[in-house]
Formats: sequence, C-alpha cells, structure tokens
Amino acid sequence: MRLGAVILTMGNRPAELLELLESVAGQKGDPIDVVVVGNGVKVSELPGLDGVRTLDLPENLGIPGGRNRGFEVLLALPPDQRPEAILVLDDDGKLDGPESAEHVRAAFAANPRLGIVSFRICDPVSREVQRRHVPRVRVGDPNHSSQVTTFLGGASAIRSAVVDQVGGLPDDWFYCHEETDQAWRALDAGWSIEYRSDVTLLHPKTLPSRHATYNYNVARNRVWLARRNLPGALVPVYLGVWTVLTVARLRSPAALKVWFRGFAAGWRTPCGPRQPMGWSTVWRMTRLGRPPVI
Repeated sequence: MRLGAVILTMGNRPAELLELLESVAGQKGDPIDVVVVGNGVKVSELPGLDGVRTLDLPENLGIPGGRNRGFEVLLALPPDQRPEAILVLDDDGKLDGPESAEHVRAAFAANPRLGIVSFRICDPVSREVQRRHVPRVRVGDPNHSSQVTTFLGGASAIRSAVVDQVGGLPDDWFYCHEETDQAWRALDAGWSIEYRSDVTLLHPKTLPSRHATYNYNVARNRVWLARRNLPGALVPVYLGVWTVLTVARLRSPAALKVWFRGFAAGWRTPCGPRQPMGWSTVWRMTRLGRPPVI
C-alpha cells in the first residue's frame, strides 16, 4: 500500500518538525511521500526539507483548510504515485519506532471498509496517554484497540478513497471538531474507524485551551457539526447535552461567556451543506458506544 503524509506547520517548531520527518523517513516498507504545508509561512525556505514536497500558503487557513491543501497535492499525483492512504501528523510529534507505517498498512489491508485509523498518542517523557486522546466515551485501557466514531486529526491515517467519496475536512472551521465532521460523513458512507494502540505518535502533553479561540470555536463548531450532520430530532438533544456538560465543567464565568457567544454564532452563521446521517448510522454509532447525542 502506497502511503503519503500531510504535515501542517506554522514554521515555529523547526527542530520538532525535523524529528518528525526523520521518524517518517525511518519507517520500514516503501518510502512515504510527504508534503509539508506552511500555514501562512514559507516552509520551502526552512532548512532540512530536502526530499519532501512543500506547499507555501500565503495565509493561515486554519487546521482543516491547511490539511485539505496537503490532501489535494497528494491526491492530484499520477495514478502510479498517488497514495492509497494518507498519514496526518502534528509537526511537534514523531512516530514511535520504525514499524508504525507497516501497522497502518496491515490495518487497512485486513479490512477493506476501514476508512480511518486513529493513533495512540502519548507523552514522550511520562508515556502518559491523555483521556481526550482516546476517542471513546468510556476510555478504558488506552492500550486496547477498538472501533470508534471519531479520530484525532494530528495522529491519524485516512484512506484516499474516503476523501474521494465524502470530501476532506470542513475548510472554514479553522479549528475544533473538523475531524468529527469528516468521521460522521465517513461512517454514514459505510466506512469504519479504528483506534489502534499499536501505532503511537509521541506528542508532548498539552491542553486544548492553550488556543486563544478555543472556547468560542468549540461551541460554534459543535453547533455547525449538529446542523450539518444530525437528523433534525437529534440536533436539540445533542446540543442540549453539551450545553449542560459545558456549564457544569467550565469554572470561569469569562470562559463561559465566550462559549455562549460561540454557541450563538453557530446558529447565526452558515454551517455548509446539510447532509443528515441516516438513522441506521445513528444506531451503528450507538452500538459502538457513542450515540450522536454525547
């Protein structure tokens, strides 16, 4: 199986980027065709990127927009060079060991309807796996693989046929929930998603709230996610559950105010084309332990 890789960077972590590229180049099996996308920076001017494709974007398009441009580069290659699956990797992570690509290939080969693989993410020093990095409601043992209903965008692999069929990430979301939007569309098209603990990305422990627009985006994009993908009857249930959870969890009145501002924006602004999933997909997600109301 031919593999490609999309790495999105803002050019502010050059040492980590080179470590990641070394870990990709060191994978067993056929070489991986890498494109490094500079999100508003001239990544082509960074040292040490010989042998990889680079794409300079004149402005920061956000995570989904930047990754989509990388997908386009790889999927436009001639048929004999076009990857059958694409690794999507954060620029401050690195693959743990030289077998990761072979495990990805084996996973896709074992199941022709497997569309997306979500990697295990652990801190390189403590080896801790954060709860939010295991895409299950009941996390359980992070070393246990299973089918899931979403994935971690910066530590994943997606079959090219999935992008061909359901499209890429929602371009204008900038950050938050873009992977879940793509995951739900893939599930509705009959693909499956697996969390694989045998493929590990080493990534420093972080908090999502480090992003300045986190609370605003997480609320706005969750409304967009529901409006785009859920049957009408589930939209108020899904958003009602998340509103209750957010009010219970957020301790800062200022953060909560920003969240509600984003929530309102999600209703006022266009969310993109609406394609509600079928009730059979809702039932399938329920059987996998994550009905689309939580």
